Amino acid sequence: MAHIPKAYDENLLIGFDSADDAAVYKVSKDMALIQTLDFFTPIVADPYTYGKIAAANSLSDVYAMGGDVLTALNIVCFPEKLDPNILGEILRGGAEKVMESGGILSGGHSVNDENPKYGLSVTGVVHPDKVIANNGCKVGDKLILTKSLGIGIVTTAHNVGEANERSYKEAIKLMETLNKYSAEKMKNYQVNGCTDVTGFGFLGHLSEMLNDEISIVIDSKKVPYIEEAYKYAEEFLITSAGQKNRKHLGDKVVLEGVSFPMEEILFDPQTSGGLLISVASEDADKLLADLDELDIKSSLVGEVVKKNTFRMKVI
Repeated sequence: MAHIPKAYDENLLIGFDSADDAAVYKVSKDMALIQTLDFFTPIVADPYTYGKIAAANSLSDVYAMGGDVLTALNIVCFPEKLDPNILGEILRGGAEKVMESGGILSGGHSVNDENPKYGLSVTGVVHPDKVIANNGCKVGDKLILTKSLGIGIVTTAHNVGEANERSYKEAIKLMETLNKYSAEKMKNYQVNGCTDVTGFGFLGHLSEMLNDEISIVIDSKKVPYIEEAYKYAEEFLITSAGQKNRKHLGDKVVLEGVSFPMEEILFDPQTSGGLLISVASEDADKLLADLDELDIKSSLVGEVVKKNTFRMKVI
């Protein structure tokens, strides 16, 4: 995208030049706007559930940057030949999640398309001094993941009739859960970096947290995942996007003694995945204890170290 014209504005705190998924624009000394959008084709058959998942995914970038949701607009692509009641259920699911976020659904735009697509354009607010970029990690920080991995593997297995009902229900629950609640907890501590884990998988989004002064070590034994995802990966029920993530990262990540199924879980694309939080070492245990009060369990999965010969290492 190097050919796209860019304009400098001192109030654009985060924009094109960042790997963050949202833009941040300072409008006053004590307020900045967070702007983000996301949409995708159905990941589940039930339209109401699809609407909830797509909305939760779209809202997530605001939370990853330490902000609160203000407004949201629907983005809709829908075939004219389909029953409009299906669209109504999609929009109902999305609207419920926006209400849960505390934001206001304010309209949107729709177009006729061969394949349904749905998501949100979201505006959030944050204090300019409290914006959490993804690459602000500091040496000594601990890394906390707030949702289990394996969503892509489980939904892939379900689509071919190989996933059991328990694992699929867990994947649905993870995808529907707003990162709002984890974000509210992390605001009470010294968080230096944060991202949400979505299509680039755990390791892909972890790579976006790197800066010129650090390397990152992950303990694979502490990384949470949907239990059945390991078995499905053993049976090669894996995603093409996961293979693209593996190829893209190349030698940026060193895998030491990690089993093939676990590798696949680490590369697996997530839909509406959890937050990956880089928190000061002295606050890590307290934040983890706070997060454990939530319905979905979080885990301390790694640490930030001085820049080494490797950028990311999984042991």
